[in-house]
Amino acid sequence: MAQQGFKLRILFVDDDAGLRETSALILKTFGHEVRTAEDGFQALVELRSVLPDLIVSDLRMPGMSGFELLSIVRQRFPHIPVIAISGEFFGTGITAPLADAFLLKGQYKPPDLASKIEELIGLSPLRPHLPKPHKAPVWIPINGKDYVVLTCPDCLRSFSEPRSESQGILEANCPACMTKVRYILDAISDSHH
Repeated sequence: MAQQGFKLRILFVDDDAGLRETSALILKTFGHEVRTAEDGFQALVELRSVLPDLIVSDLRMPGMSGFELLSIVRQRFPHIPVIAISGEFFGTGITAPLADAFLLKGQYKPPDLASKIEELIGLSPLRPHLPKPHKAPVWIPINGKDYVVLTCPDCLRSFSEPRSESQGILEANCPACMTKVRYILDAISDSHH
């Protein structure tokens, strides 16, 4: 199912070797060329040799996390579509800075991933240059931890913030660029605990 007869180059990044290799084999059966990396550092090495048409990345990895990797990708290669996958976090407002799509690890099937890839490649390279969002995307731990991970809309770096019980628009300062980051913990955040 490679678009227009061309193989799509996909970079799949995950620290779980079994998942990484299985996913690569499955994506190859859909007609794609797949490279893999076990963390963000190895992914950056792969990006230096060949730029992929799309990146699929886990968020929680040792060394360089998916949050860090995807902020670099967005700044240096904004034209590359990205799918974030996580079994520890789920995203709200996920169509914002770091990823174009989000899949919950263990909750999607190979055809779901292949379909999402085809959809995103169909939009590329016509990625709209959207204005910066006025609220930050929020990544919420599934395991009930008492923090959230925010992505700064200005510098695209992610950082953790203690989870608040307050309602409405909340604010935090990005530790990297000191931008005041506004976010909302919406109703979906409580449904996954």
